[in-house]
Amino acid sequence: MAISLQKGQRISLEKGGKGLEKICVGVNWGAIEKKGLFGRTKKVGVDLDASAGLFSADNQLTGKVYFGKLVSHCGAIRHSGDDLTGDIDGDDGLDNEVITVDLTAVSEAITQIVFVLNSFEGQDFATIPFASIRIYEGTPSRVDDIVAQYDIANDASFTGKVSMVLGKLYRHNSTWKFTSIGDANEDKKLDATLKTVEQKYL
Repeated sequence: MAISLQKGQRISLEKGGKGLEKICVGVNWGAIEKKGLFGRTKKVGVDLDASAGLFSADNQLTGKVYFGKLVSHCGAIRHSGDDLTGDIDGDDGLDNEVITVDLTAVSEAITQIVFVLNSFEGQDFATIPFASIRIYEGTPSRVDDIVAQYDIANDASFTGKVSMVLGKLYRHNSTWKFTSIGDANEDKKLDATLKTVEQKYL
């Protein structure tokens, strides 16, 4: 059964006594429904951007994976591509953007991978239907086993916010662990969010 993530919670990335080799971090969301003329409604697309900041042992940003750079230098971290609208016709059960991490192939120089989410056009998280994040085994088009999930749409702390720091993968001895952060903020762009990460969460 998937864990419903709470802020500051640490989760194991082990299954059957062995560390997971690959995980996906997926973000799902819908278009905003707005009232127009004569009581009609229209759907307004939402462009959320999932990204990963890659940090060294001395807490320096060494790279990022996002819609403008889909693969890390080591090839172990991959982005599925930019979704500019969300689900226009309701939740299809699939994630709109997915970052896949092959934990066995991450460069030794990378000790922390921090996942963040930005609302590209500044649309308030609280107005975005069924916005959620989940960590799972599988591929961008196939979910095998959900490890943990985070419900953005029903969290009042995200009201008025346009970016958030989801959590971080970090090396612990010879294994990887995950810590949930779940803090929203008012950073407008990815670089500002990653600067916040450097200052507060490493």
